[in-house]
Amino acid sequence: MGADMIYQRIKRGIDFVLALLAMIILLPVFLFFAVAIKAETMGDFFFKHNRIGIHKKYFIIYKFRTMRTDTPKDVPTHQLKNPEQYITRLGRFLRKTSLDELPQLINIIKGDMSFIGPRPERPEIIAQYMEIMPEFAYRMKVKAGLAGYAQVYGKYNTTPYDKLKLDLAYIENYSVWLDIKLM
Repeated sequence: MGADMIYQRIKRGIDFVLALLAMIILLPVFLFFAVAIKAETMGDFFFKHNRIGIHKKYFIIYKFRTMRTDTPKDVPTHQLKNPEQYITRLGRFLRKTSLDELPQLINIIKGDMSFIGPRPERPEIIAQYMEIMPEFAYRMKVKAGLAGYAQVYGKYNTTPYDKLKLDLAYIENYSVWLDIKLM
């Protein structure tokens, strides 16, 4: 068994155990937000969306729903005329604190994601980026993550190309120690 396979198994073990423990500890928080989302607007408390992960495999990413149920489904949030009008009061809080990302612990337990790795993207975004940055495909050589090098060392306004360079730096240098450091 090669060093890469050993790393992958250790990483998966750490991801699974930590995500399961976090889910158990945070279960009251999950239940609170699920009830609060349902009380504010009817509909599912999860937002489910297609993403592409390792080896270009599709998976469903989970987040707490932060927008009203009458939000246009076929339009990305950033392309809505006034996206703020669709965000719920609780949704603003969840987004501001990044607590809307908590359900991704389910993705980590399922094995779709890891705690550390490049953020998973929507298929249409990947297609756009691949046209201008063919090396974007290398991001899918590792499991997508809840957080990654680009989120830790980049800034909110970091360009997609600079985020890609940070993600590729992680992929070239990944190790258990680097993952722990990024956590």
